[in-house]
Amino acid sequence: MTAFILVAGAHTGSWIWQAVAARLRESGAQAYPVTLTGMGDRGHAAGADTDLETHIHDLLRVIDRTDAAEVVLVGHCYGIYPVLGAADRRPERIARIVHLDAGMPQDGDQALTLVPDQAVRDRLLHPAGPADDDWRIPPPPLEEWQRWGSVAGLSPAVLARLATHAVPQPVGTLTQPLRLSKAESELPRTGVLCTANGSSIAMVEALVGMGDPRLQVLTDPRVSFFELDTGHWPMLSCPDEVAETLVRAAAGEGHRVAAAVNEQPAHLRPFLMDVPERPRERVGRVDLHLPDDLAEADCPRPAVVFVHGGPLHPDVRPTPRDWPGFVGYGRYVAGMGAVGVTLDHRLHDLADYGRAAEDIAEAVDLVRADPRVDGDRVALWCFSSGGLLAADWLAAPPPWLRCVAASYPILAPLPNWGLVDSRFRPADAVRTAGRLPIVLTRVELERAEIAVTVEEFLAAAEKCDADVEVIDVPLGHHGFETVDHTERARDAVERAVRSVLGHLRR
Repeated sequence: MTAFILVAGAHTGSWIWQAVAARLRESGAQAYPVTLTGMGDRGHAAGADTDLETHIHDLLRVIDRTDAAEVVLVGHCYGIYPVLGAADRRPERIARIVHLDAGMPQDGDQALTLVPDQAVRDRLLHPAGPADDDWRIPPPPLEEWQRWGSVAGLSPAVLARLATHAVPQPVGTLTQPLRLSKAESELPRTGVLCTANGSSIAMVEALVGMGDPRLQVLTDPRVSFFELDTGHWPMLSCPDEVAETLVRAAAGEGHRVAAAVNEQPAHLRPFLMDVPERPRERVGRVDLHLPDDLAEADCPRPAVVFVHGGPLHPDVRPTPRDWPGFVGYGRYVAGMGAVGVTLDHRLHDLADYGRAAEDIAEAVDLVRADPRVDGDRVALWCFSSGGLLAADWLAAPPPWLRCVAASYPILAPLPNWGLVDSRFRPADAVRTAGRLPIVLTRVELERAEIAVTVEEFLAAAEKCDADVEVIDVPLGHHGFETVDHTERARDAVERAVRSVLGHLRR
């Protein structure tokens, strides 16, 4: 018999699993929804010394009490931290770990990264002084639960119940680092991704294809994936589907992410157009693709700065400015008489958007100061998750910025991107963009979680009468320039480049 030990996220307790547990028991399994120390009706058992280790020991006691042949640990959100800690102590008892809309914390990581409010994170890391209640974080009010994850699928009554039953979270459970010996790393895993919260199998496969060494473990045949079309609280929004998925996960079912064998990753495939080489200069993190006749020109040229997405591990090679797509764009605009600028910014984690924005501002300053560039005619072109980096420029466009372009962009942080500073929301920033021209290239086969942010942006742009030109790519995919070598895709690139350069030459 299989025993499922169910561990929920911050501010909640075992009550959240009632319906799922009932369905699991009906299927013939054992189900143990856990209320951790200090949570739910166990608030009286907590104190200032309650920490992550306390919660790990809570789970160890449950594991040691069950006589089931197979134990499946299910961690939702914060719950994955004590789950991994307990699995690391009892690997011989655990048949599988299930990450239910939860991340992949490593040894030394803190659950504090799950707290969406930067001010709260800073206060917990650097407390100003002692206070009676400093050892607990109050739960969010009803209207702010969506900041902790998408509430899609929850009725108003269920959301109100979630907020009403929520309890303060002991600070030590979030600030104490997770300690792992790597024993848990040998256990089978299943990721259950909630698509309305910004996760999908397609996104996982794309990230693995980028070459991040931290994610190669996801290609292990013992790792499987499921998707649920709901928000961050699936045990409340679709308990039947959750129970069915957990049973299938325990049986070893699910989608496998294949490791690329002798196959070039999508982002390293050739650019969809045969673009001749152009002179190229490298200055720090910035590359300048120059027109052939620039030395003989009497006047400086406009420039297009291409901004890649991420997050990308710092060890990923080649870096984005050497990817065929960006080199292709740089050469293409250089062939049309402008300076194409590619760069590597330091968006290595979701918390790095501020640092990446500084890198881009520094690169723009460098480019504008180059005597071969007309500093009053510059365009910024953002790709994928680099779309969030357009927010600063849309919010307060400088006079020399003649155009902002975005291709298959993410234009609002995804629901599970709690670490992204709230300033990086182009869907909000467009309201103050005035008549700054915006060229948006949209692919028909975009991932649903990304397409939602584009529609949000376009709705906001329409309300404020922003100057947005939309170029659609029929049957186009995310990153289409190295994936879809079709006439329609080439036509979209040509139209977008002509439009951007047209705004630069006015």
